[in-house]
Amino acid sequence: MSYHVNEKGYYGQFGGAFIPEMLYPNVEELRLNYLKVMAEPDFKKEFDQLLKDYVGRPTPLYFAKRLSAKYNTKIYLKREDLCHTGAHKINNTIGQILMAKRLKKTRIIAETGAGQHGVATATVCALAGLKCIVYMGEIDIARQAPNVARMKMLGAEVRPALSGSRTLKDATNEAIRDWINNPVDTHYIIGSAVGPHPYPDMVARFQSVVSEETKWQLKEVEGRENPDYVVACVGGGSNAAGAYYHYLNEPEVKLIAVEAAGKGIYTGESAATSVLGKEGVIHGSKTLLMQTNDGQITEPYSISAGLDYPGVGPMHAHLYETKRAEFISVTDDEAMTAGLELSQLEGIIPAIETSHALAIFEDKKFKPEDVVVISLSGRGDKDLNTYIDYFKL
Repeated sequence: MSYHVNEKGYYGQFGGAFIPEMLYPNVEELRLNYLKVMAEPDFKKEFDQLLKDYVGRPTPLYFAKRLSAKYNTKIYLKREDLCHTGAHKINNTIGQILMAKRLKKTRIIAETGAGQHGVATATVCALAGLKCIVYMGEIDIARQAPNVARMKMLGAEVRPALSGSRTLKDATNEAIRDWINNPVDTHYIIGSAVGPHPYPDMVARFQSVVSEETKWQLKEVEGRENPDYVVACVGGGSNAAGAYYHYLNEPEVKLIAVEAAGKGIYTGESAATSVLGKEGVIHGSKTLLMQTNDGQITEPYSISAGLDYPGVGPMHAHLYETKRAEFISVTDDEAMTAGLELSQLEGIIPAIETSHALAIFEDKKFKPEDVVVISLSGRGDKDLNTYIDYFKL
C-alpha cells in the first residue's frame, strides 16, 4: 500500500482538488509545474543553500537524557524549534517562495493560526522582495500579539478574519477569497499539509528534510536509521508530514499522531478530528472533518492556536484510516503540564503544539530500549502569555 499521493492527487480516498472554477488555472499551473521545478538542479541548489545558511539546518537530533530517564525509554528531540523564526514552518515557506518566483508571481498571500506560518511567510517575502498579505483570525491576533508584531516588522500586512470563530479556518477562507479575486499575480503559500492537490504533497516534500536528516543523525548515534517510533503533533499536519515522510513505507517504524482534545474529546471544545471527524471537504480537499449531521463544520477548540483546525490533512486522514499511524488525543491540561515538564527537565520551552506530542508519555508506555523520536516543531516564545496565564507565573 502506498502512503504517498497518487497521480490524481489522492491518498487512498482522501485528497483531490475541490475548488471553485475561478481557482482552477492557479491550482492547475502549480500542479503541472511543482514536481518539475523541484527537480531542477538550480532549484535544489538554491533551496538547500538557504536551508543551510538562512534557516540553520541541519537541526540537531537531541537525546533528552533527563526526560528519557523519567520515562525509562530513549527519547530524541528533533529540534525544529531551532530553525530561524522558531519553528519548522520556514522549511516550507522557503520552498514555496522559490516556487512562486519561478512561476513569476509578484504577490504572496498566506493564512496563519498561531502566527508561526505567518512569520515564516513574511520572512521569506522580505528575503525575496515580494508583497505579503497574511490573513489571521481576530482571536488569534489577540492571543499571538508578538507574532503579529514580527510580521509587521518584516513588512507584511496582517488582515484580520472577522467571520465564524475568527481563528485559523476563517483566516483560510479569507485567503482563498483573496486568491479568487487575484488569480494571475498571486501565489498562496499554504502553511500546512492541507488544501487542494498539489499542496498537501508539495508541503510534505518541502518538510521531508526533517525525516531525511533524522535518518542519518540516528545512524550516527544509534547505529541505525530507523527509530521504533516517530511522534508529532497534528493540526493540519505539516510537521508530522515532514517527520514521517521518509518512514512512511518502513512498517517497523511506528507513527504516532497527537491531536488536541481541548477540554476533553466529547466536551464540544476539542479538535480531535480522528475521533470526531467524518469524511467531508474543507479548503479544497476531501478529508476527515469535524461537522454536524447536516455537514456544517463544527468549531474546533484548543489552547494551542496552531492545533484548532476542524480537519486534518488528507495524508493523515489516510494514515488514520489505514491504521499506519496511531492517533492519540491530548487535553489542554495534559499538554500544558508536559510543556512545563520539558522546560524544567531539559531547559527547552516548547510551543504548546509540541507540548501535546510530549504529553503521551504519561499514558503510553515504551520499552527501555525503544528509540522514540519526537518532532519538537516549535519553540514556546510565542506561547509565553498562555503559559503565564495558565500556570499563574
